[in-house]
Amino acid sequence: MIQGPTPQPAIPVPENVPDELQYVALLFALFVVPRILERFRIPAAVTAVALGAAAGMGFGLFAHDATVRLLATLGIVSLFLFAGLEVNLVELRRELRVLAQHLGIGIAALIALTLVATAVLPVTARPAALVALALLTPSTGFILASLSSLGVTVQEQFWIKSKAIATELVALGALFVVLQSTTAATLAFSVAVLAALIMFVPLAFQLFARRVAPFAPKSEFAFLLMVAVICGLVTLRLGVYYLVGAFVVGLAARRFRDRLPELASDQMMHAVEVFASFFVPFYFFNAGLHLRREDFALPALALGLLLLAVMTPVRIALVALHRKAALAETWGHASRIGVAMLPTLVFTLVIAEILRDRFGLPVTLFGALIVYTLTNTLIPGLTLRPPRAATASAPPTPPAASGVGPLVALDSGAKPS
Repeated sequence: MIQGPTPQPAIPVPENVPDELQYVALLFALFVVPRILERFRIPAAVTAVALGAAAGMGFGLFAHDATVRLLATLGIVSLFLFAGLEVNLVELRRELRVLAQHLGIGIAALIALTLVATAVLPVTARPAALVALALLTPSTGFILASLSSLGVTVQEQFWIKSKAIATELVALGALFVVLQSTTAATLAFSVAVLAALIMFVPLAFQLFARRVAPFAPKSEFAFLLMVAVICGLVTLRLGVYYLVGAFVVGLAARRFRDRLPELASDQMMHAVEVFASFFVPFYFFNAGLHLRREDFALPALALGLLLLAVMTPVRIALVALHRKAALAETWGHASRIGVAMLPTLVFTLVIAEILRDRFGLPVTLFGALIVYTLTNTLIPGLTLRPPRAATASAPPTPPAASGVGPLVALDSGAKPS
């Protein structure tokens, strides 16, 4: 992990500030300041990254703090565990034709962008593929958590959720292959380990359901989280970060719902969502801690804004044109789906860190990716409003007893009109 810069002499060094006061200030900053700024439709995640950058670059605080790193790990694990729990294969199969077309377009765009990046950037094929993934992949966990604030209809939520989940499934597979394809032996070993992990998780659930759950009621949440952390650590050692292992656990828990309903019940999903909502800000704060001033130099800012200007209309157009052709939607409704899928925050932050630490990505390009993802994450909240026709005609979203909002209604299996 790249360390933060040495604090300026004019600023009090962190040792002069009591640890308790630092943590109190951190909690206030992460849980009060973002809520104040949300009234201006600035996502809390972006505010947390900015606060981390300010703490690291301006004051040298928390750069080596083990507690913040632990809380950040719990945040990224719980976020991708929640994303895995949201995968409803029945829903995905129901719209398989449209989703398969969407994925085909996305894979073609990924290949094309990889070739372009290889040609114009000072990187080889593998880091070029990672750059393409960082530019194209929507951050499903972040998008799902923010859907209720975007002013989208129930039908739009269904498609945003389905497309984002399907895209992330493919993107995680691509990330795994790209990172492990240094040699055929490395890839084969990593595939074997991942396959063993996929087989282990259901067995662990079965053992828990038979030997533990009957004698330890209400222990499902702790067990699910610990399995996600362990599997995340395994995939981290493989070199593909925590998110793959945590996502696999969420996916397996959802498929195990018939055997042990508590593992993927609405209440469990709500509990994981609440847990993630508490710890995810620490992940974004920790990501901001390790940004440097040179990451935001003028060349990086210019390149990041250029990427935004080019990739934003391209990504919206790919989604909207496909929906017009496949579903005969109007441009306005189709483009709203594309706009809602713009945020790449988590995926880009993770991949940018991997590119910097493992592939020696140039500072300008690293900074450009950070500028690109922070700005594209702002767009949905600033631009999306409920369409007038949909607002007038759509039935009100039924309240959810579990508190996870309108997504629960979609999980019931009812297909939106």
